[in-house]
Amino acid sequence: MKILVHFASVVLLVAPSAWAKGKANQQTRSPQSAPVSDSRSESSAQSKIDPAKEADIRKLLELSETKTAMTQIMDMMEKNIGPWVTGSLPDGDYRDKLVDLFLVKYHDHVKGEVQLLVDSVVPLYDKYFSHEDIKGLIQFYGTPLGQKAVSVLPKLSLEMQAGGMRMGGKLADQCIAEVLSEHPELQKALADAKKAEGPQ
Repeated sequence: MKILVHFASVVLLVAPSAWAKGKANQQTRSPQSAPVSDSRSESSAQSKIDPAKEADIRKLLELSETKTAMTQIMDMMEKNIGPWVTGSLPDGDYRDKLVDLFLVKYHDHVKGEVQLLVDSVVPLYDKYFSHEDIKGLIQFYGTPLGQKAVSVLPKLSLEMQAGGMRMGGKLADQCIAEVLSEHPELQKALADAKKAEGPQ
């Protein structure tokens, strides 16, 4: 149960942040479709981009504070992954030390990956936006409204994340309760497993 709730929380945490940044939502998916460590394929893809367009894309990413948004997303994921890892491991004296060392290692890797994630977004913007689109977005983000969007959207996404996490937890509890009520044999098996496990 713990694992399901933490997994749902992480998913719900990332999705609103990505949505709030508009087309920048591709940045959270790019590491899955193409690992950030594969710099050769990324550099090959970027080398095909018109240099003037690439420069404008990077200017847009800077204006829209994409790197800051990515850092915030990764930081929030880092906060949630600790409890998830803890809940995934068998109980024991070793666990706290293992999780602490894991989080240090994870944090070090995350810091190094953020710029690679930003770089991986460039080909996606090239794919989905024309150069004229990019110029229009630069113009928008250069306006007071555009800068307000940059300032407000991260706060908005954090509130959405909190609401999504609460909703995810309630839905998980509701669904497991419904399943157990519909399947008394599973409810009994769960109760027996808890007894066999003993006090936590």
